[in-house]
Amino acid sequence: MPRTDVSTSATGAWIGEGGKTLLVERIFKAPRELVFKAFTDPAMIVKWWGPREWPTTNKVMDVRPGGVWHYHMTGPDGTEAWGKAVYKVIIPVEKVVWVDYFSDAEGNESPEMPSTLATFNFVDLGDGRTKMSSMSEYASAEQLKAVTEMGVVSGLSESLDKLDELLETLL
Repeated sequence: MPRTDVSTSATGAWIGEGGKTLLVERIFKAPRELVFKAFTDPAMIVKWWGPREWPTTNKVMDVRPGGVWHYHMTGPDGTEAWGKAVYKVIIPVEKVVWVDYFSDAEGNESPEMPSTLATFNFVDLGDGRTKMSSMSEYASAEQLKAVTEMGVVSGLSESLDKLDELLETLL
């Protein structure tokens, strides 16, 4: 299984970022167009987003600047964890930028939980391979620490494993 590389500015990997940035990189054996589609197609993203034991359900996914992706993941005990992403930038096959929030079922953002400015870049490496880089920026080092302790790194790594498996079935 491909390795997911993770760096956090809190560990000193991002000098000058103030400990507020998480970078995740992954190389997929799939064309850039397909990897980008997996991030922007409602039918595809639910097949890989979230940890294995927490399947994702879309309430709405409107992929355009200003559009919203409102979804929830359902845990093994039936607990629903709601999220909301507001798209800022969409550059077909190259980049997706959104602000990600914890929310409720109505889409109200949780003021107690940190939001994330997430930038996903997709680079064609040739030979049908794509490098995906995800940079997540938080308002403070404390917010990054909090989401790291909540398991964001392992959850994202598991999601990307699922994405890799999905892409393999589509090639």
